[in-house]
Amino acid sequence: MVKIRLKRLGYKKNPSYRIIVIDSRSKREGAPIEELGYYNPKTKEMKLNVEKAKSRLSQGAQATETVMYLINNANADGSLNYKKSEKTKLSKKAQAKLEAQKAQEAQAESTEAAGQEAAAEEVSA
Repeated sequence: MVKIRLKRLGYKKNPSYRIIVIDSRSKREGAPIEELGYYNPKTKEMKLNVEKAKSRLSQGAQATETVMYLINNANADGSLNYKKSEKTKLSKKAQAKLEAQKAQEAQAESTEAAGQEAAAEEVSA
């Protein structure tokens, strides 16, 4: 059975991958039948021959989950259609700090509003 999968390159803690077509029984770094492109997960850089990949899939090749994601999200020129989420995740400490700041602002607003009401009552009296 032929598979489309990633072949790991790069040094320790800095992976880079080649997208290859290979016999499923051979090892990860084995000799590929065909190279379709490359992918760097750290920089989100990718170059993929989408036409060849889709033709291999139509011939019966099985793609891994990650490679299928890359094929589906590839632009026409073979680059990755990556959209960074606009909302950033905060750490638990930062979330707690933000909530405390909001509570403090709300308390300040309520005391300010109470002070304005008291001043309005004094003026009307």
